[in-house]
Amino acid sequence: MKYGVNEQGYYGDFGGAYIPEMLYPNVEELRQQYMAIINDKAFKDEFESLLKDYVGRPSPLYHAKRFSERYGANIFFKREDLNHTGSHKINNAIGQILLAIRLGKKRIIAETGAGQHGVATATVCALKGIECVVYMGEIDIERQAPNVARMKMLGAKVVPATSGSKTLKDATNEAMRDWINNPVDTHYIIGSVVGPYPYPDMVARFQSIISEEAKKQLTEHTGKALPDYVMACVGGGSNAMGMFYHFLDDESVKLVAVEAAGKGVDTGHSAATTFLGKEGVLHGSRTILMQTDDGQVVEPYSISAGLDYPGIGPQHAHLYKINRAEYVSITDEEALQAGLLCSQLEGIIPAIETAHALAQLEKMAFKKDDNVIICLSGRGDKDLATYIKHFGF
Repeated sequence: MKYGVNEQGYYGDFGGAYIPEMLYPNVEELRQQYMAIINDKAFKDEFESLLKDYVGRPSPLYHAKRFSERYGANIFFKREDLNHTGSHKINNAIGQILLAIRLGKKRIIAETGAGQHGVATATVCALKGIECVVYMGEIDIERQAPNVARMKMLGAKVVPATSGSKTLKDATNEAMRDWINNPVDTHYIIGSVVGPYPYPDMVARFQSIISEEAKKQLTEHTGKALPDYVMACVGGGSNAMGMFYHFLDDESVKLVAVEAAGKGVDTGHSAATTFLGKEGVLHGSRTILMQTDDGQVVEPYSISAGLDYPGIGPQHAHLYKINRAEYVSITDEEALQAGLLCSQLEGIIPAIETAHALAQLEKMAFKKDDNVIICLSGRGDKDLATYIKHFGF
């Protein structure tokens, strides 16, 4: 795969495993075994069976007719919001729990921002009867209360991260600390295409089901396997990587990744990583991240908890640097308006993360017969309080 990872765990200049020595055995064990495990027939059969019968895949590729009329193109939504637990996160959580069991792990830890990955992890741990601890920023616990309740109901222990900005970055730091302290029996289910190699590659492979299905489904809809545009929101970037995966080598397909501009890229309240960031190391990989001149991580800001992250997955950093994908940003206000529009034109209330991708349509000019696929990465139930507060419903 032209844009895939090399044997050293790098995508061009980005990737690798920058980890404390204490974590080396864990990451090395994963690196040596993950490909053999996920390519094993028994693993594949169980993974595919759970995606079908438990998650409800394939998720539909829906032709959004009213959106299509508005934007003058054929707009399709890849409906990851219809998955069990309400987002794309379950695809990766199932893959990793099956991997952890085969590695003999007895305890699972995870980090979460919007709570969707935490819920997905708590769900698969309940399914398999494995202890689950989820780290979540104190601020995110407050703004995503329904997901916190779901995790607890599923039997997970939710631990607040009270340092720094008390959001996703800090939850990730706490999860890493836990892993260092419990290296033998614990597997860390990272929720995005971030972290030390092999995580970015592994998570992308588990999420690649999104584009694998979309290619077949677009052929059924239009007679063409390749769309003109593929779009997705990006925090760390797992739904986008899953949506881009099987289109990466087809240069005719334009890839558009939408980051969170927050209150505006120049306001100091933003999470527009590629616009504001520089190359450096974050959470175990070399990537692009928001940092001060002396290398301190800049606190990100977004109204959407899932995009509130100061970095981006290393594969995304590579695609950005070589111009294979276009990285743009959308403000809180633009995303909220797009979420409302999608609700009222298509009868689908999207997650605020997803609404960032939908908002980018306003800034694009299409030809009448262009086929555009947008990853509808999650549903908006978890964000109703934010929508209500903003629009005064």
